[in-house]
Amino acid sequence: MFLGASSVLNWWSILQLVAGCWAMLRIVRAARLAAPLENQIDRDVTVPTISVIIPARNEASRIRACLEAIVGASGVHEVIVVDDESSDETAAIASRLGATVLNGKPLPDGWVGKAWALHQGVQAATGEWVVTLDADAVAHPLLAQAVVQRARRDGLRFVSVGARFDCPSKGTQWLHPAMLTTLVYRYGPSGYKGKIKSDSQIANGQCMALLRRDAIDHDVFTQVRGETIEDVAIVRLVASMGWRVAMLDGSKLLTVKMFESFIDTWNGWGRSLSLASVDNARRVFGHSIVLALAQVAPLWMLVLGVSTPVSTALLLIRVGTLFGMRRAYIRHDIWYWLSPLADTLALLAIVRGLIRQVFGRNATWRGRTYQQ
Repeated sequence: MFLGASSVLNWWSILQLVAGCWAMLRIVRAARLAAPLENQIDRDVTVPTISVIIPARNEASRIRACLEAIVGASGVHEVIVVDDESSDETAAIASRLGATVLNGKPLPDGWVGKAWALHQGVQAATGEWVVTLDADAVAHPLLAQAVVQRARRDGLRFVSVGARFDCPSKGTQWLHPAMLTTLVYRYGPSGYKGKIKSDSQIANGQCMALLRRDAIDHDVFTQVRGETIEDVAIVRLVASMGWRVAMLDGSKLLTVKMFESFIDTWNGWGRSLSLASVDNARRVFGHSIVLALAQVAPLWMLVLGVSTPVSTALLLIRVGTLFGMRRAYIRHDIWYWLSPLADTLALLAIVRGLIRQVFGRNATWRGRTYQQ
């Protein structure tokens, strides 16, 4: 016997309620966040020497702003640019701007480019702490000191820093927030002070900090050498070793222009958004179901005229995330506020990543192809 439309809707509402409660347990972590990093430091506290390492491959068009902000910054002992076999003027620009340029060695078998560049940078660094920056990141001059001071004060051995995003095109302003929201639904906002299991940790590889001695003694980058999502792999590795870790809100001190266009965002972030290479397929599949029920479906139900009290509540929660995430973006024009309309595409990006992982599709990044 077939279920009537009313029964189907009731069962659907139950499923949405379960998925919504699961997501809400992560969203409500926003009520218990560590204080964001500020553009001020405690001058009475001795700061150890800090080496800033920037892995760079064909970044001539972006690395200038990064280096102008950090070379010579207070507390920064040295800035090392690891030129990862660039074919453009990356090395020459970095050298002119005062960075120490390390010519990267050829990529060994089994390594991913960024992990290999960071490994070489750590080996060459002389500071007590290492702060890594991506070439598309522009840091406040006090960022390095601020993150190291916070790590030492709170007893953290590994820190990553959440950035403020500069989305220059309408397409990026529309799609990027939808993609970021999927991470909030799955893992919660950055800066949560509560306990998180090691296999549920996430990190932002655009800025990370750890003791150089720790990185070398535990051979951290070698242990994640084959990971295309090296930041999440690292934080889960060190958290499983008992290190205290955190991802802090650095939106006041760090700005990143990751992607220039809709296509760049879809191809660039879409390749890693699922986290399928560091999560098991069953978890990513479960996350996809939750996102479909709790983030994507409520808006479509409103459009189709079949809203329920549960779907309406979930839609209001989704709208609420737009207000909560505003500080993560420089621009808040109409395209940002319309980003829930891109939730379906964000979900498709995750499903695509899951399919690629299950079927062993190769991933291409920075002109190199990696087996996933």
